[in-house]
Amino acid sequence: MKQSILTKTAIVLLCLTALIACQEKKKPINFPATDLAKANMIPMPLKTIPTNSAFALDKNTAIYTTESDNKFVDVGAFLSKKIKTKTDLDLPVNESRADNVERIIYINQADSEELAGNEAYQLYITRDSVIINAKTAEGAFRGIQTFRQIIPETSNDTLTDHKMWLVPTGKIMDNPNFGYRGSMLDVARHFFSVEDVKKYIDLLAYYKMNILHLHLTDDQGWRIEIKSWPKLTEVGGSTQVGGESGGFYTQEEYKDIVKYAAEHYITIVPEVDMPGHTNAASVSYPFLNGNGKTPKLYTGTEVGFSTFDANKDTVYAFIDDVIREITAISPGPYFHVGGDESHVTSKKDYVTFVNKVEKIVHKYGKRMIGWDEIVTADVDSNAIAQYWSSGKNAKLAVQKGMKVILSPANKAYLDMQYDTLSKFGLHWAGYVPVDTAYVWTPEEYDGIPLKNILGIEAPLWSETISTMEELEYLAFPRVIGFSELGWTPKENRNWDNYKIRLANQAPYLDRMNVKYYPSELIDWKKSKYTYKTISKD
Repeated sequence: MKQSILTKTAIVLLCLTALIACQEKKKPINFPATDLAKANMIPMPLKTIPTNSAFALDKNTAIYTTESDNKFVDVGAFLSKKIKTKTDLDLPVNESRADNVERIIYINQADSEELAGNEAYQLYITRDSVIINAKTAEGAFRGIQTFRQIIPETSNDTLTDHKMWLVPTGKIMDNPNFGYRGSMLDVARHFFSVEDVKKYIDLLAYYKMNILHLHLTDDQGWRIEIKSWPKLTEVGGSTQVGGESGGFYTQEEYKDIVKYAAEHYITIVPEVDMPGHTNAASVSYPFLNGNGKTPKLYTGTEVGFSTFDANKDTVYAFIDDVIREITAISPGPYFHVGGDESHVTSKKDYVTFVNKVEKIVHKYGKRMIGWDEIVTADVDSNAIAQYWSSGKNAKLAVQKGMKVILSPANKAYLDMQYDTLSKFGLHWAGYVPVDTAYVWTPEEYDGIPLKNILGIEAPLWSETISTMEELEYLAFPRVIGFSELGWTPKENRNWDNYKIRLANQAPYLDRMNVKYYPSELIDWKKSKYTYKTISKD
């Protein structure tokens, strides 16, 4: 297999080189000097070597890919579409006729030993070609995000009779710091549409995130269709915080989200929060309730008052159905069971409940994730603790040999206010300005050994937001810095350098119509947004 890939690659490259050589010779273009190391790449790559010339992206450029793997072809088509959006150039992909081709972008399946992992890639840029090497289409997809970022916002119209976008030349060798790099979106407190979720996926993928954790259920709403228990959405999905009508995803809509995420090499992690945060389920089916009160629809924001009954077999039969139906349409390896803030669940019942639910998760072939409280039960070392609040719980997880996802609220919670003037968000964990969200070291956080850290995740709870504009205000730009914390090793991270690169993300965010928070810590020279444009009305 390796020999066949290498042979095919060599043949393709020889053909393309010959194609370029056969073009009518033209007077060499004197490109201005460039510096690839100073390009506005986020996250910062592992290693960058500039060669100070330029690749002229123009109408005479074509994209070729390894054709033996359809996923590489799809990556090429994706890149062509995004280049069209940015530059209005229509670049052909794997077209046999190439009369006008003068430069190529080649997305190549390679077996180099230097490619350490599925997301690793190499990017080689010369005056005539761009070559992206990766073992997998996932790695190639990460590589084209880097290439998208280094295409200038404006063309150079002075060197020839047509527009050229001068991409700096050089070499990039890249590989992620952590394998799990995600954000969580709470669609339970306030519901967000399929299109909203897809837009968030677009933005996360651009910054090389690979996980979207969906908080699908809570006291205020149940957002995923369970066909064997239809009242969950008919009743439990009918409202949200503040009393407005809620909403839910049909299983077909959820599968559409999962498919769209997969096309962007993002895994959906579904969460059904239990035994607490369960009022929406209990009001739909009162036999589930374990707090001794008659459940009613809830539209407030208090926590800790609800619980499932941990001592009924029928409750576990219900949970079995829920997990079975969701895991059947969730191809990723994880299922999140919540487990946080179960204040009215007795310790004995909590341990019993988590232990039984873990077995159900395993039954359906998934690995259980839970908020850090789950470590107080008798979970096995295969379970994953998400550290949001308790360092004590995180250290207990380490003692049990578990992996930990880092989401400390005072650093990583995207729903925390930036400062006292923030229009949206909370501040129970403190204010989290843009620099606080970036200037910390996950690799050395709270004494957790690096070998136990699966990765990092930035949660966005939705008590105070109900529209995509408000979501974007809280998530951006902080989640961009979080992408760098997850991908880039600590020796390559530097706030003074990062804030310059972040400032230059404004044109992309504007093009995507992202209503980000224009922090005064950042010199947003090209931003069209100001504080006054962010309105709750």
